[in-house]
Amino acid sequence: MTPVAEAMFTADEASRGLGVELLEHGKGTAVLRMTVTPAVVNGHGMVHGGYVFLLADPACACAYAYAYACNSHGPVTVAAGAGITFVAPAYEGDVLVARAEERTRYGRSGLYDVSVLRVDEVIAEFRGRSHCIRGTTSKEWG
Repeated sequence: MTPVAEAMFTADEASRGLGVELLEHGKGTAVLRMTVTPAVVNGHGMVHGGYVFLLADPACACAYAYAYACNSHGPVTVAAGAGITFVAPAYEGDVLVARAEERTRYGRSGLYDVSVLRVDEVIAEFRGRSHCIRGTTSKEWG
């Protein structure tokens, strides 16, 4: 794990509290895993879509697959916008894996895609836009 990813994950109590695991991390990529617990299941018995979004997107705690991929280059990078398409439900006990991949960087902006899978089945596709904050690197992240 890179020092940036390790520091981000260590500082992120929200993701650890949900059982999110950082499996892989590289320049412009990240893979995370989360097991669906009763705490994230809605009244229909399915995982609440917000938690699928949370696994893919950093906006909820600056932590998940997209955030690790965006911040892998060093400067502090934040979400500029994001969208998600849900294609299948997930249920208690399912193990979800989010795979983030950088599509392109241009100036201080970037475009990232994240697939959220249950085994080999895509349950959601996420696309996020990032923006590097000029002249910044997190002191905690090296």
